[in-house]
Amino acid sequence: MCVVRKHYFINICTLSLVPDFPIYFFLLQMMDYNVPGGKLNRGLSVIDSYQLLQEGRELTEDEIFLASALGWCIEWLQAFFLVLDDIMDGSHTRRGQPCWFRLPKVGMIAVNDGVVLRNHIPRILRKHFREKPYYVDLLDLFNEVEFQTASGQMIDLITTIQGEKDLSKYSLSIHRRIVQYKTAYYSFYLSVACALLMSGEELENHIDVKNLLIEMGIYFQVQDDYLDCYGNPETIGKIGTDIEDFKCSWLVVKALELSNEEQKKILYENYGKADPENVAKVKALYKELDIEGAFADYESKSYEKLTSGIEGHPSKAVQAVLKSFLGKIYKRKK
Repeated sequence: MCVVRKHYFINICTLSLVPDFPIYFFLLQMMDYNVPGGKLNRGLSVIDSYQLLQEGRELTEDEIFLASALGWCIEWLQAFFLVLDDIMDGSHTRRGQPCWFRLPKVGMIAVNDGVVLRNHIPRILRKHFREKPYYVDLLDLFNEVEFQTASGQMIDLITTIQGEKDLSKYSLSIHRRIVQYKTAYYSFYLSVACALLMSGEELENHIDVKNLLIEMGIYFQVQDDYLDCYGNPETIGKIGTDIEDFKCSWLVVKALELSNEEQKKILYENYGKADPENVAKVKALYKELDIEGAFADYESKSYEKLTSGIEGHPSKAVQAVLKSFLGKIYKRKK
């Protein structure tokens, strides 16, 4: 972790080339506030995956550096998404601290800060990978994953337009479509795809791996929806607001599936309202419908299905990569 952290500081010090020192200091402060504060699972997974794909061979210092640089590219992408997502959702906390745009001297400057964060990615790639045979593939990969994620965010946002709240639009299929594009591509597929490219592999030859990782990402987001309601804010680093924000959460679409007409009426009357009494009524209905039990059943079946798919893959190295991912998220608490 110390080596990876060192590579982060190498990148921010060599990429933010602004001659005015106060501006340079602000950029460093902005990046250090938004980029390295999470669990870093996405970035670290590039290194872990690349190591497992080498089937026991010790990595060189150069390989560790390059895998770390790609890992930080993903963390920069994550920071870009989160800064803008918090603004769009009107969130208050992120990773146990106030959202960047909530700071007194930041405000809507955060929109441009998000763009700055995103534009560091091609700078990192150009500086460290321009001579690599897979350089263009990396550019295409990051561009495509960003597009998929932005599309998922768009679907998510247009289902929660203020003044047009309609729970009849929500279903398990809509939820799956949102999380597949908004979360699964950049949170799961991107890390392994980077490691595969570094290993000299063609991504077109690993569609089965992509599909398994997408399924894993969907499972991860269902967990996230669950933790938004039932997780400890001190543990997960944020206060859940899916009910207040009228989010197309797995919990509410599952509740709609399980509800009778009277129970649906409670959801329609209370979901998407910020008043604590309305939120409490929704949570009481979740308890009545045993949504916690439904989630436990979903988690168990998802784990069995993913494990079966992983064990059916012909490559032991790829199996190890996928099992590593699944092991990190199964029954997670944050």
